[in-house]
Formats: sequence, structure tokens, C-alpha cells
Amino acid sequence: MAATDQAISGVPGRYAAALFELAAEAKAIDKISDGLTTFQAMLAGSTDLQRLVRSPVFSGEDQLAALEALCAKAGVNGIALNFIKLMAKNRRLPALSDAITAFKALVAESKGEVAAEVTSAEKLSEKHVKDIKAALKSAMGREVQLTAKIDSSILGGLIVKVGSKMMDNSLKTKLQNLKIAMKGTG
Repeated sequence: MAATDQAISGVPGRYAAALFELAAEAKAIDKISDGLTTFQAMLAGSTDLQRLVRSPVFSGEDQLAALEALCAKAGVNGIALNFIKLMAKNRRLPALSDAITAFKALVAESKGEVAAEVTSAEKLSEKHVKDIKAALKSAMGREVQLTAKIDSSILGGLIVKVGSKMMDNSLKTKLQNLKIAMKGTG
């Protein structure tokens, strides 16, 4: 429970909790989760979309119009689209990705699953995703709802987050540790 509490704290957590309550009331948790997963995948795969969401340079109206068009093209609609639009209208788009992650943590908890996030330098194959899910399920003893992110700055390896626990096995971290160790020996 403590891990989920950390995952749903702050502004993203408040938005996620409100969305989860609305989704449960509308009996549309899975549909909303699918829509937000689609949007989060679009966001992870496009630096232009990330810039649109994070930059205060764009007006709220421009962000809203662009997001509506992208969501329509991707098939994100209903409550999921309204949630994204609300975040845009309230100028909370920089917190959108974290709010989606917090929502997924709430969904996972409601299903008796654990939410995990895996960051890799490149897109993981379906086989790798399955293997990671199986390993996490074995370690956690519960089903795992996995979110994959891409961050080319880690160079290689993986960063796995489950609740408040993180295992950083990225090449970037290993090189930083080696650099620190070499400074200490000189």
C-alpha cells in the first residue's frame, strides 16, 4: 500500500485518483486505461509531442487543439480524452504522464496486480516484455501491469521501478559509478 501511496501523491496523484473514481463509477476502468495507454505510448514515441506537453511557450488553446486532433486520430475518446483536455485546460500537461502512471497504479491495485515501469534505451521486443513480466511476477508473487518507456540517454540496460523500489542497471549509471571509482583510486 505504501508504494501505491507514493505513486499517487501530489498533483498527478490527485488527478489520477479523481479519474479512477469517475472511471469506477462509469464502469469504464479498462476502456479509460486503454485510451491513456495509447496516449502515453504516443507521448513516449514523439519528441515533438513531449515538447508540446512540457513547454509553457505554447498557449493552452494551441495545446488543446493539437491534443484533440492527435487523440481523435489515435482513437482516444470519451473520459480518457476529457481527462487529457482537463489537464490541458488547467495547464497541468507537464504532470500528465505522471498522472497516467498513477492512474495505472490505482488500476493495478484494484485488480490485485502490481504496477511496474521499465525504462530502456530502445523499444523492447514483445519477447523481452514477456520475459520481464514473468521475472517480476516471480519476484513479486502477483500479476504485473508493465509500462515500458524509452530513454536513449541511459545508453543501454534497464531501469525497473516497482512502487517506490528502483533497480538501475543502465549503462549510463554503470559508467558514472566507474568514473567515481576511478577518481577515488588516483
